[in-house]
Amino acid sequence: MSLLPDADSFKRLVDGSARGPAATLARAGLAVLAAPYGIAVRARNAGYDAGLCRSSRAPVPVISVGNLTLGGTGKTPLVAWLVRRIAAAGLAPAIVSRGYGARAGGQSDEAAELAVLLPGVPHVANRDRVAGARAAAAGGAQVVVLDDGFQHRRLARDLDIVAVDATDPFGCGHLFPRGLLREPMRGLARAQAVVLTRAGLVDERRRQEIRAALAAARGAPPTVWAEAAHRPLQLRTASGGTLALESLRGMRIAAFAGIGNPAAFRATLSGLGADIVGFRALADHHAYSAADIAALGAWAGGLRADMAITTLKDLVKIGMDRLGQIPLAAVEIAIDMLAGEADLASLLAPLLAQTGPAPGHS
Repeated sequence: MSLLPDADSFKRLVDGSARGPAATLARAGLAVLAAPYGIAVRARNAGYDAGLCRSSRAPVPVISVGNLTLGGTGKTPLVAWLVRRIAAAGLAPAIVSRGYGARAGGQSDEAAELAVLLPGVPHVANRDRVAGARAAAAGGAQVVVLDDGFQHRRLARDLDIVAVDATDPFGCGHLFPRGLLREPMRGLARAQAVVLTRAGLVDERRRQEIRAALAAARGAPPTVWAEAAHRPLQLRTASGGTLALESLRGMRIAAFAGIGNPAAFRATLSGLGADIVGFRALADHHAYSAADIAALGAWAGGLRADMAITTLKDLVKIGMDRLGQIPLAAVEIAIDMLAGEADLASLLAPLLAQTGPAPGHS
């Protein structure tokens, strides 16, 4: 059985909240492992910065949405927001990703989630993102959105947008595996726009602290700073049904999530008026076995829950409307721009003007 009742142990270790001699020794070991990783990342970036490594262009504009840290930064709703904006401009978008975690012949977690949020939008998964972008263009895409592409420098992009999670912005201050940073914070200098996601979960003073810290790490403020809140929109079932969020009020909820930031998901649920009688945080990209699903159903039933609630990323993998006798649904999240939307639009405008409207769009 692969169910993980405590997937936060690594996070508690690297953020320092796990105490004691064993934790201290483990952090020292992780710091040793992070050293060669850091050398490799810095060398690779230096190669691209010096022109020793070449980037290849796609025949259409490429907009990358990525992050500096491992785990969930709320990037998928931002990708959906951007794709909708491109489509509203009369252009044909496509998403290109590596397809991380996809099983043979299947979709990755994010691709399956985006297929629900953006029906009809092509999604090309290819470990070779250059080939993926060219295939998307050959299929009729006029703009490519590169999902999770900030560190993939082999594909040239026309705009780099980096998502930073307001509830966990700095990756514990260390490179992986000692922390959650994919690369040093100064890599943010390559980005033209930073979007502070889940900004609604912190106060204005904290937002400004994060902005100042990121500007210092970058060496200068980004061209555009934007702030976005994650707004619960509705509940979705695996069979395609929808429910109003108000239906959760007063209900006993058993919640679980296999995402990079389960604490943010729990905070979102807390604001919906439900009685959260149990919460389980699973590993990011958790692959649900039949035993896992049965165990979750038994757990929710034992809590006498009225409903089980998860994320859309998890629901698309489970593919069921019930866990045993307990109804199951996911919270669909939308992006609300709180600040910087006009500035972000000004960055997008010249890229979207490079090509005409999609065929059949007036």
